[in-house]
Amino acid sequence: MGAVGLGMRFLHAQRHWGAAADEIAVHLPGDEFVPEPADSTTLGTTVAAPAATIWSWLVQIGQDRGGMYSYDWAENLVGLDIHSTNEVRPRWQHLSPGDRIVVVPAGYTAMPAGYAFRVARVDPPRTLVLRQSPPEHPWNGVWSFHVHPRPDGTCRLLSRSRTETPDSRVLRLATRLGEPVTLVMTRRMLRGIRVRAERASAGDRVLAAGG
Repeated sequence: MGAVGLGMRFLHAQRHWGAAADEIAVHLPGDEFVPEPADSTTLGTTVAAPAATIWSWLVQIGQDRGGMYSYDWAENLVGLDIHSTNEVRPRWQHLSPGDRIVVVPAGYTAMPAGYAFRVARVDPPRTLVLRQSPPEHPWNGVWSFHVHPRPDGTCRLLSRSRTETPDSRVLRLATRLGEPVTLVMTRRMLRGIRVRAERASAGDRVLAAGG
């Protein structure tokens, strides 16, 4: 097996980065949209900020909204025109079922029609479920985010990708080939939200202390 194959196997083994065993196993809102057999990936991080603060950044995601909080330079290297904001903006604070979250803009060379997820469920400040399904998409799956407050004042921020195992060998191969990229970018995204939420929360504490 070559270096590329070994690297892919290593990243596949890390597909539940940051998530505890119970978080990987638990049923999360949105899972019900995708029947078995399905492939599931859960990533997580602890954020030292209130759920509402984390949500204010999470709800802004999108190519034509607040960005993806990931590796903008890599996304823009392939022409996706994504710019992650460092501000909470009121016009991006509202989502409703049926809204589109764009990740690839229309007119993109490799995907002229672009690529977007539909909002399937939104429950501020706890749950955001994004949906992809035929005929609009080749895959039947969800990408969901969950904010779980803890007694110590921190929150667990989880990202789950759950995709029905396709019958097509071509789609199964495409899923596995795309997994390392998705994993790396999603890890960075969770860290990007964490950094912004913790910075905002620290600023709020300073203002409160000064008052």
